[in-house]
Amino acid sequence: MRLGKVVGKVWATVKDPQLAAVKLALMEVVDENQTGTGKILIAADTIGAGDGDLVFWVSGGEAVRAFPDKNIPSDVTIVGLVDHLNVSAS
Repeated sequence: MRLGKVVGKVWATVKDPQLAAVKLALMEVVDENQTGTGKILIAADTIGAGDGDLVFWVSGGEAVRAFPDKNIPSDVTIVGLVDHLNVSAS
């Protein structure tokens, strides 16, 4: 799993029927210090994250399996909301 920060929402008037009722979010990939990398992704959102929320996300096959009752065409899916992040210095 990786970290991201929601920076917006995506609305699509036409999309794959398997994405019906699936919310889409714009998410910036961040590092463990919550510093943005500049990489923006469109992610299927399983949790209803809002702008500014720190989230964790999966990609590839895990992104598809995040919706147990659907087989959605997604490469990136938000699967959790980060409440607290504790990074230890090594």
